[in-house]
Amino acid sequence: MNLRDRYDAATAGVEAPFAVVDLAAFRANAAGLARRAAGKPIRVASKSVRCRALLADVLALDGFAGIMAFTLPEALWLAREGVSDDVLVAYPTADRTAVAELAGDPAAARAVTLMTDSPEHLALIEDAAGDRRIRVCIDIDASYRPLGGRVRIGALRSPLRTPAEVAAFAERVLKRPSLDLVGLMAYEAQIAGVGDVPPGRPARGRAIRAVQRRSRVELARRRAAIVRAVRGLTDLEFVNGGGTGSVETTAAERAVTEVAAGSGLYQPHLFDQYSNFSGRPAALFALPVVRRPGPGVATCLGGGYLASGPGDAVRLPQPYLPAGLAYDRDEGAGEVQTPLLGHAADLLSVGDRVWFRHTKAGELCERFDALHLIDGDQITRTVPTYRGEGRTFL
Repeated sequence: MNLRDRYDAATAGVEAPFAVVDLAAFRANAAGLARRAAGKPIRVASKSVRCRALLADVLALDGFAGIMAFTLPEALWLAREGVSDDVLVAYPTADRTAVAELAGDPAAARAVTLMTDSPEHLALIEDAAGDRRIRVCIDIDASYRPLGGRVRIGALRSPLRTPAEVAAFAERVLKRPSLDLVGLMAYEAQIAGVGDVPPGRPARGRAIRAVQRRSRVELARRRAAIVRAVRGLTDLEFVNGGGTGSVETTAAERAVTEVAAGSGLYQPHLFDQYSNFSGRPAALFALPVVRRPGPGVATCLGGGYLASGPGDAVRLPQPYLPAGLAYDRDEGAGEVQTPLLGHAADLLSVGDRVWFRHTKAGELCERFDALHLIDGDQITRTVPTYRGEGRTFL
């Protein structure tokens, strides 16, 4: 039975639109990430999963430990629900109410670590927490800056870049009696989040690979120096780095104690563009065909589930099954209907399904309140997404 037939058979009793996770693909992707990490623990990026049941499932697998959350309210919820007793909030928070709530809950305060990169943020945390102890991690700028810093390649994140800058900031943290400095993090977005084999653009791919090679060398040296400088001031519980696209190279750095990953579990179509690994599409959504405007056209209900990021065509979900469907360039993926073009459209009838892959991983779960978990040719469980549990953190 081919994939499309298997998915159609498993979900025959479910009315589209809906979303599924293929558990065999999910487990294979998790095993692949663990192999690439070569023994270093993988902290699961919750923004790429956004389903409490699947977060618990992956944390039960060998090679995975801890969660990288995207907001403090989310981290509090996950810790209190027992999903993990080790939750790192990957981005600084300005939510004073949530910081006070964290400070007032001793169990959560032991489980949750806040991200910081500025004196203003330290002051905000202390003001909201009072004199109660809070765990913090310093975020480090991991971007690549060739040509004497005149060019920046990578995400605009922390202002802290050099060993001296990070060490000076660490000293400021250590002077604050209510803050416990427990970790460092540096996310190399230009490596972990940029595929090096963009389809149909071989010259761009060669350029990306060349930049990534140079960036890896520069960052490994700088990260090691930063870790040495901070460890000279205090003990650290962890040094976090990387993402799905850089698991093996980040894990190979001696200074790094753990890596982060999440998107590789679902393998959205943006992550097909890497030469160092390949995953199996695990998270999909199905739309029903509701009209046939003419030959070579089938129109689906809904579909305008664009990903975040720059305003380009890569943000569009990818028609996956049946193969051979493409968007109408004037309509794209629509709010309430999506016309699809191609010879495959003539094989579709009203009521049939078209299966799509989202561009990014967890953002799909903001559109659906449940994930139907498929094992073989049947649904074994249906579990709520964050949205299905009434949790919309961003």
